[in-house]
Amino acid sequence: MIGPVCAALALTCFAAPAFAETCTASRYGYGGGRTASGERMNPSEMTAAHRSRAFGSHVTVTSHSTGRSVTVRINDRGPFVKGRCIDLSNGAARVLGMSGTAIVSLR
Repeated sequence: MIGPVCAALALTCFAAPAFAETCTASRYGYGGGRTASGERMNPSEMTAAHRSRAFGSHVTVTSHSTGRSVTVRINDRGPFVKGRCIDLSNGAARVLGMSGTAIVSLR
């Protein structure tokens, strides 16, 4: 009886939708400084800051205005501005066609 219960739980876990979030993104990236994860900030890399996602995790960010998507690696904490959920490196913001802030979906 334990076998089928474990299988049912595993199927439920796999069927759960990925964590999704719609919010305002901003761009940041002043090269050379250390990020919260300890690595040096490289503004041209596809990286981002998020308040709670694990360092090293990957997030796909899609711009609502351009429809473009980019996958970034979380390597810093932030943003520290109310109403924003992610700070994108300059390189990632460029791929999305962002010039300032933008409404995005995270997955």
